[in-house]
Amino acid sequence: MNKNRKKNMLSCLVGFIMLSLAACGSKQSGDNVMIFEEKAERSVTLFSPMEKTKPDVDNIARSASEKTVTMAEEALGITVDYITYTAEDYQDKTYDEVALDRARNHMDDLYLLNPDIIQKLAEENKLMDLSGLDNAKNLRDVVKTANVVDGKLVAIPQEIVAYGLFINKDLFDQYHLELPETPEDFLECCRVFQENGFETPVGANRWWLETFVFAQAFADLYNGGNTQTEIAALNSGEAKYSDYMRPGFEFLQEMIDCGYIDAKKAYMSEAIDGEGADFLAQKTPIVMAYWSAANSETAYGNPDFNMSVIGFPSNRGQMPIITITGFAISTNAPHAEDAMRTLNIMVSDEALQAYSETNKVISPSKNVSVDCIPALKPLNDKINEDIFVLASNAGMKLEQWGNTCIIVRNLLNGATVDECMAEFDRLQKEALTK
Repeated sequence: MNKNRKKNMLSCLVGFIMLSLAACGSKQSGDNVMIFEEKAERSVTLFSPMEKTKPDVDNIARSASEKTVTMAEEALGITVDYITYTAEDYQDKTYDEVALDRARNHMDDLYLLNPDIIQKLAEENKLMDLSGLDNAKNLRDVVKTANVVDGKLVAIPQEIVAYGLFINKDLFDQYHLELPETPEDFLECCRVFQENGFETPVGANRWWLETFVFAQAFADLYNGGNTQTEIAALNSGEAKYSDYMRPGFEFLQEMIDCGYIDAKKAYMSEAIDGEGADFLAQKTPIVMAYWSAANSETAYGNPDFNMSVIGFPSNRGQMPIITITGFAISTNAPHAEDAMRTLNIMVSDEALQAYSETNKVISPSKNVSVDCIPALKPLNDKINEDIFVLASNAGMKLEQWGNTCIIVRNLLNGATVDECMAEFDRLQKEALTK
């Protein structure tokens, strides 16, 4: 590995430069992100988030990705220059906002993007078609479902991101509670915990409460045998997203009303930073997070209790929520050809095997699989049985993940369920007129 880039990565782990929104305006994002560059004859730039770290703790997710980047560098004789950004709090620009601005202005070659930004940039014709990459043929069908827009494969992930409920199993056992299957089961568990001194049984943040909504909204759509028919009805306007979403929003409102989640704290909290400490200290029995958080010591990879990761409550039982992030390449990337070659190696079966073994995640390649830790087995078993909800589907005209996240935040900030449903109706009408 290039020694200078090692130093650059170490610097990245030490601190962050944050882009703050001032009341009277803000600086251009390019002035505030962390840029680590080397002069090289051939190089590509990669824009990605940096997970916040604890002193002296390895960032496993970054290490896994680093292995695949190194493979590409050594095979191609190029250098990958990292540019990173992480929001400090809810007042800062989000990573998505900064990524959107940079991609629209073709400031980088490779971007690691969330599903809503992938769909938005693809609709604006800002992302290259990656379907011609040799290693794209190895992708699972679910990846293509999520990231094909207008016939173009616009992003390829290094892992399939599965979200679940992280449960303190010791506390459930202590109060003789079964792991919840339905929304009613879940509310009963929260009631018991609250009555036994857990003031706020569910730790929440401003990003991931939509997972409860998706489980209830789309459990039947993705597991009832009529997926394409139901999606066609939504895309034509015959069916309304608000009818699907209402039960999940009513469920969240009930949790807020009962005090099972702290809406004010959730509205201002970053993922894991807001609720992680209380969960690890066993002050909060339940949080929600993504698969890799169970493996990473910067998150929940080393708890002092028996942890289990299960699906979200639905009328069909515990339901994993899947989203597909991905690496994308700008249509006018400064080093497009080298970026395509780099990504092709990063998503090869060899690279994804190394990534998956390091990070212990679900691979996007149908040829790669690894064993998961015991805590993740309940979630993994469901996914292996093809029981899940896909929360980012580019075949649906209304983008789901980002829009639902924003509308959930409206609920946390005091909007009524009816007002939230009216916003879905407005967005659906807008999407159908494009």
